[in-house]
Amino acid sequence: MTNLERNRAAKQVVVDEIREKLERTKSVVLVNARGLTVEQDTALRKSLRKAGGIDYKVYKNTMLNFAIEGTAFEGLKEYLSGPTAVAFSYEDATAAASAISKNLKGMPKLEFKASAIDGEIYDAAKTKAIADIPSREVLISRLLGSFKSPMASFARVINAIAEEKSE
Repeated sequence: MTNLERNRAAKQVVVDEIREKLERTKSVVLVNARGLTVEQDTALRKSLRKAGGIDYKVYKNTMLNFAIEGTAFEGLKEYLSGPTAVAFSYEDATAAASAISKNLKGMPKLEFKASAIDGEIYDAAKTKAIADIPSREVLISRLLGSFKSPMASFARVINAIAEEKSE
């Protein structure tokens, strides 16, 4: 096996790894992490692991280009310039964007490039807006809370009427 063949085989392994992640992911977030210190990068990776269900890795743009070709993520190609780190979110579509967004204030050099969620491609500004959307669990609890509040008020009114009539 020549060096060229070994090099191609090694690159194919990386492309296959990315494609496997793309098949399982609910969303992909591209970020520019150029200029982060080692401590900041370590803190970012730790916060993404803590969020759960998120893979974060730096890939060469050429490998990403090959991997997304012919997939629903192909629209991300236009954002693949300069250093690119990728966050794959497997459980909650907004989890990666949200977890990265929480780190933006402490890491001014970290910035969104783009994202892909449910086959839709979003630029940096829209990705930031998506990051501000609460998680599914928070939205459900808010919905249930809004159902509970009117019922509790109604129950108090009925109780007051019942007490009034018993007097």
